Amino acid sequence: MRWALVRVCLAVTTMVVVAFAVPLGLVVREMARDRAFSNAEREAAVVVPALSITTDPEELERVVASAGSGDGMAVHIPAGDGRAAVDLGRRRAAAADVAAVRKLGRASTAEVPGGSVLLQPVALGLGTVVVEVYVPESEVTNGVGTAWAVLAGVGIALVLGSVAVADRLGVRMVQPARRLVEGAHELGEGKLGARVPEEGPDELRRAAVAFNSMADQVVQLLANERELAADLSHRLRTPLTVLRLNAASLGDSPAAEQTRTAVAQLEREVDTIIRTAREAKPQTTAPGAGAGCDAAEVVRERMAFWSALAEDEGRKVRTAGVDRPVRIPVVRADLAAALDALLGNVFRHTPEGTAFAVDVHNSEDAVIVLVSDAGPGIADPETAMARGRGSGATGSTGLGLDIVRRLAESTGGDVRIGRSVLGGTEIRIWLQLDGREPVRRGHRGAVRRRRRPATR
Repeated sequence: MRWALVRVCLAVTTMVVVAFAVPLGLVVREMARDRAFSNAEREAAVVVPALSITTDPEELERVVASAGSGDGMAVHIPAGDGRAAVDLGRRRAAAADVAAVRKLGRASTAEVPGGSVLLQPVALGLGTVVVEVYVPESEVTNGVGTAWAVLAGVGIALVLGSVAVADRLGVRMVQPARRLVEGAHELGEGKLGARVPEEGPDELRRAAVAFNSMADQVVQLLANERELAADLSHRLRTPLTVLRLNAASLGDSPAAEQTRTAVAQLEREVDTIIRTAREAKPQTTAPGAGAGCDAAEVVRERMAFWSALAEDEGRKVRTAGVDRPVRIPVVRADLAAALDALLGNVFRHTPEGTAFAVDVHNSEDAVIVLVSDAGPGIADPETAMARGRGSGATGSTGLGLDIVRRLAESTGGDVRIGRSVLGGTEIRIWLQLDGREPVRRGHRGAVRRRRRPATR
């Protein structure tokens, strides 16, 4: 925008300078020519009184010598009364030009080598005498070069001045616009304190005021949302306390111990939600360089937790790809929450005795976690994913899929629902290791290539 304004101003100023300088330069040249020939006319006028008094060649020679500058003047006296034509001084004009001026009776100019001549007719009793005054080319162009140089300097100064003014105006317009763009980027990146100085042209100033007002409203809305989440989570403490007291009275059986462990974990999750909601930045943001967890270890831990319940319900459990560390750029608690959500759905939506499996596939740029079961499957995967995005559809809240989706998208990955080799549902979590956007067309094929050897 800044350089565009400078280019436009440069073009306009150049056209204006050319439009005025070229005609003015031509006028200066014509004025110099008119000045030179006016001087020649004055020199010719000096000879006219002498011609009216005498026609003696010697007298006229002295007059011509005193009136002209060197050999710059000549007098052409016509023949008559037995006299021959006389030419006094150095003649430069052609005889035809002299004859034409004598015949027409008015002054004229003619081009000669080295300049021009002024032919001035004077009517006397003995005929028409023609006075010739030589005007050198240097006299015709005297001062023109200097005037043109001055005009060129003034034009260049005007162009440079206009460019400087346009640059300053462009900076005054571009800097507020650039700050507005930078503020929008910072706000989009989660820097809620980003504000824009309210300066510059009136339109940009109003835009900055609107942006700052919007940013304040966003901060206020997020604060209200955090307080609401914290308040709703805090309301769960009362039923959790009842559950904990009831679990304490169940005795020492394995089922009672499992129940108490689940209640304790639920209390920890509620506390985490409350703390996260009251913080300025959510804990679910992508971790920095070097952060993350071992996906294989988390899978082993959560499968050990769910295996007791699976044994009670007669479900066959299988894991693959968890025999060696698999580092992923995801917080441990977030991955555990996503696995618990998916495994909880298996227990909730499939009959007892339904087998399920968790596979981990590792590659150079991504890690794939597959949670599959042998249940009836999901009839409409698109509706299920839409529900996981908060579409408000009936059937379930979709919160579990939303947790999984946000986990994958925080790394640049995604979530897909398909048909598993066990005959039921397969949910694939694609976790990017370098934060790049996933290659959509290659995902399904990559999953098949990694999955087939593990399931045979």
